[in-house]
Amino acid sequence: MQSTVADKTLAPLNGLPVLCHSIQAFLASGCIDRFTIVYRDTAHKKELEAALNQIDLQGIPFDWVIGGDHRQSSVYNALRIQVKTCTHVFIHDSARPLVSAKSIQALHTAVLRDRAAVLAHPVTDTIKRIPNAEQLTQTTLEDLDRSHIWAMETPQAFALPDILKAYQHVHNSGLRVTDDSAAAATIGLNITLVPNNAANLKITTPADLSYATWLLQQ
Repeated sequence: MQSTVADKTLAPLNGLPVLCHSIQAFLASGCIDRFTIVYRDTAHKKELEAALNQIDLQGIPFDWVIGGDHRQSSVYNALRIQVKTCTHVFIHDSARPLVSAKSIQALHTAVLRDRAAVLAHPVTDTIKRIPNAEQLTQTTLEDLDRSHIWAMETPQAFALPDILKAYQHVHNSGLRVTDDSAAAATIGLNITLVPNNAANLKITTPADLSYATWLLQQ
């Protein structure tokens, strides 16, 4: 975010912190019994609590857990504190404020049926692979068949015992993964792709906040 905001999940977006838009989508979906929020430190937790006070949480309980050094550690920490009655989980990057209730409902249907499902969209750009990531000049370009390539989004949803086992394996083996479906793949779990045609932008740069504001106002 080029130091434009201290925390992009708390940045103002159309009158509310970015985080609150995701929370409202999950509430509107009717698929959620409980939330778990991962926080950085005590000060961060207080800021998140203040943000959540700006919306109607409909009496849904919240659990809090401190995060780790990497995303995968934070997810693992959250999975380990789930209540005994929890059977399935949605794992969502709160920097994706535009996720829709309809998409969450579709994912909910898929995970109850197949135990592992992720929102994703097919890649439409022409995709090339290069032999050396550091060499961009005078390099060889290898064409990849984009009909087989999908971009992963969040939420990603799983039966809790399965994804907890996957993250335990990742943790114990010292592996590095970039998303939850990659963790699931380390123990051989198959994933159902739930196509998402709605905007589900991940806030990464300052320009993304402006674009997300525009999308919300359409």
